[in-house]
Amino acid sequence: MTGTTERREILVGVDPAKNSHLGLAWAADEAHRRRSALRLVVAVPPQHDTHHVDDTPRHQAQTSAGREALLAAMTWVHGRHPDVAITTELFDGFPARVLAHLSREAAMVVLGSRHLSRTEEFLSAGSLVVPVTAQARCPVVVVGDAEHTTQDPPYLVVGIDGSESSRAALALAFEEADLRGCALRALAVWQPPVFSLHTGDTLFQTERRLLAETTAGWAEKYPDVRLTHEVLIGSPVEVLAEAAEHALALVVGRRGRGGYTGMRVGSVVHGLVHRAHCPVITVPVG
Repeated sequence: MTGTTERREILVGVDPAKNSHLGLAWAADEAHRRRSALRLVVAVPPQHDTHHVDDTPRHQAQTSAGREALLAAMTWVHGRHPDVAITTELFDGFPARVLAHLSREAAMVVLGSRHLSRTEEFLSAGSLVVPVTAQARCPVVVVGDAEHTTQDPPYLVVGIDGSESSRAALALAFEEADLRGCALRALAVWQPPVFSLHTGDTLFQTERRLLAETTAGWAEKYPDVRLTHEVLIGSPVEVLAEAAEHALALVVGRRGRGGYTGMRVGSVVHGLVHRAHCPVITVPVG
């Protein structure tokens, strides 16, 4: 089935300071599957206050390193998938803002991860994961670990909570599973409340019914995708991360639109991009 993101460009944030090709490899493979083009981007932060210190040498060095990184990335992708069309662009601006702006026209944004702690993620000038994930208008893929392609049969995991964003995540998860020819595991996580007027069994059955209603009808649209769904008990971050331990990727929805700092990215999404040991795909509403 033709998906909504097919043939649109896949945007890749290239980090001149990283030697890892995990994110680039994921993006190149995805572009090959979708017959899409890759847009490789480096953004160099603007110069600091030049009234006191001449920042030109640093800025020139970063610009030169950015050009070299783009050339190296393009060469590497050509070696992996010669059929994938590639464009490269060097921007003068803050990386997170540049990528968030470019996401308006992209099929998805792909980022590598340095596995920073949450504190480091917020304080690091080079941090992209939190602000881009919070701001992007398209799905954002954070590739901190490689896909578990040796798992047989291969599968994707999608988290469902009944929200509009999780329905968008389910749509992309089916599309991804269909492209890859793999199974899809849809999970709802029920965290028992400390105090409630309802019995635990009633709330658990409500979660099961909600999950069944959310996934209903998708098998007809994607008959080749084998779907399983279940409700698990525990902390959403820990349960989803454990369930996706050997998955090709984990797909989750993002509620709302976060500010630049990314503080509104959501606790579950924020936890998963640091905890999960597979690529995490975050899908915004719409």
